Amino acid sequence: MNDKKYSIGFVIVGLSVLLLVSGAYQFSYHAVEERAKEEKIVETELKKTEDSVETEGEAMKNYCYYLLEKNGYVVVYLSDKETIYEYTSIDVETLPVTVQNEVKNGKYIEDIEELYGFLENYSS
Repeated sequence: MNDKKYSIGFVIVGLSVLLLVSGAYQFSYHAVEERAKEEKIVETELKKTEDSVETEGEAMKNYCYYLLEKNGYVVVYLSDKETIYEYTSIDVETLPVTVQNEVKNGKYIEDIEELYGFLENYSS
């Protein structure tokens, strides 16, 4: 009878160990699965961010600017001549006559460096 007790005890212990191992495996499997999902989400968001930065960088390279007069001051517009990029405190009347005429007709500025060069030269 003692042999049967021990046999049942070994079977119970064996089943308990098997249940613990399979439970630990399931827990570990789900944890790894969740981590993989989170990493995929982060990678997707990072890719979207990189794509938008590249798009913005390309768009910035393609922008040109126009200087126009508004209420007596020079205003910087984007290439569509409708979207204001920057208001300035440069009074059109203080500019040389040729530059005044260019601004009144919409002075074309090719890139950001040229724009800031102009603004630095004529800002007070």
